[in-house]
Amino acid sequence: MTRPAGAAARPAGAEAEWTTRRERGSVFLLRSMAVLSLIVGRRAGRVILHVIAAYFVLFAPQARRAATDYLRRALGRRPTIRDRYRQVMTFATTIHDRVYLLNDRFELFDITVAGEELMLGCVRAGRGAFLVGAHLGSFEVTRAIGRQRPDLRVAMVAYEANARKINTMIAALNPALAQQTVALGTLEAMLRVRGLLDEGAFVGMLADRTPGGEATEVVQFLGAPARFPIGPMRLAALLERQVILMLGLHCGGNRYRVVFERIADFSGVAREQREAAIAAAVARYAARLESHCREYPYNWFNFYDFWAR
Repeated sequence: MTRPAGAAARPAGAEAEWTTRRERGSVFLLRSMAVLSLIVGRRAGRVILHVIAAYFVLFAPQARRAATDYLRRALGRRPTIRDRYRQVMTFATTIHDRVYLLNDRFELFDITVAGEELMLGCVRAGRGAFLVGAHLGSFEVTRAIGRQRPDLRVAMVAYEANARKINTMIAALNPALAQQTVALGTLEAMLRVRGLLDEGAFVGMLADRTPGGEATEVVQFLGAPARFPIGPMRLAALLERQVILMLGLHCGGNRYRVVFERIADFSGVAREQREAAIAAAVARYAARLESHCREYPYNWFNFYDFWAR
């Protein structure tokens, strides 16, 4: 996967499309869902998910158009209504499973891990690394791995608006859970991230979209040019750290597959080679996402036009 000829990193629009979408739901709804789900159990709680999934398939036209476009690219054929329903149901399932994962109900799930030795190698070296995810599968199941192992410290960083939403969501689902997300955008945040890495912690962030105004790299993704933010890779390059892809892919039922793959290592990159290394890392990140999208097509949760110019 390479950049289109002549393409270069350049600023995205002032405001990305996904940031203009009003999110459905509320803190009250999240708390209600958490209480109900913990009382009735995962199997009974899933019944209502089918109603929610059907509603969004039928009455969310913008998301439906975007999902249809994505599925056509990932599946290599025209998606059926069953395909579109399955994607939305997979999304609803991962949101519902957050309730149990954030309350340490790991026994409810069958989680397999690929690439764990890559993480353990970083732990043994005592040097932190960046974990880059995407809106592909469940990010919460990857954080569950860290909470099950006392030798793995994982901190989440995000853009300020997203950090507030994540912290609000976590507080709604489990008010007793002491987990904060570092909001990027200030020198203090940068110093905090550096401190976490120096302590041997992993710093997790999503790297497939930006709220706008940030430099992006254009790469081929599922057959067409798409913009990916370069900020996460640039931060890793500035701090001279390794970048590891992490995905928690839903495989149906209560099964998840957690994947760790090395994307880049900026620890030995000279300053004059940094920009080229960043571009190569973004391209490799997009290539690995494409591969997983084709293998687990219903795990893609960017319900907007990802290929918009």
